[in-house]
Amino acid sequence: MSSVDTALLDDLACAVERDGITKTVVGAVIADTDGKALLLHRPTDDYLGGLWELPSGGVDDGETLIEVLRREVAEETGLTVTAIGGYLGHFDYRSGSGRTTRQFNFTATVTGEALTLTEHDAHLWADRTQQNQVSSAVQTVLDTRRDQAV
Repeated sequence: MSSVDTALLDDLACAVERDGITKTVVGAVIADTDGKALLLHRPTDDYLGGLWELPSGGVDDGETLIEVLRREVAEETGLTVTAIGGYLGHFDYRSGSGRTTRQFNFTATVTGEALTLTEHDAHLWADRTQQNQVSSAVQTVLDTRRDQAV
């Protein structure tokens, strides 16, 4: 189930083309019942190694943002997205291959027994004080989620 407006998704796709973005990524803000957000730790030998980040991944040809969000959460955590909530904004960065990348971020509700990490070496259910371990761009996304939850 997704409560994301189709018109919004169309607008985001148009902005990618207009702004000359060459790679699109989708990130999920997954919070537990205590409001802690799931963060994943990149292995130190990987691009941006040592960084704590949201579950996220790149859009393949023919995929929608919502399909990617569901696929990447399952691939990276073993959890199943049951609902997609609000849009939390985007940020741009340069990928490891040098491509101009835009990451769109949404809230997501999940089910699953336990996390199964495939691309990361650790996970953390981060409370507000622990969430400062992320990049400033991800921090802004987490702050937006907190503001919307109030």
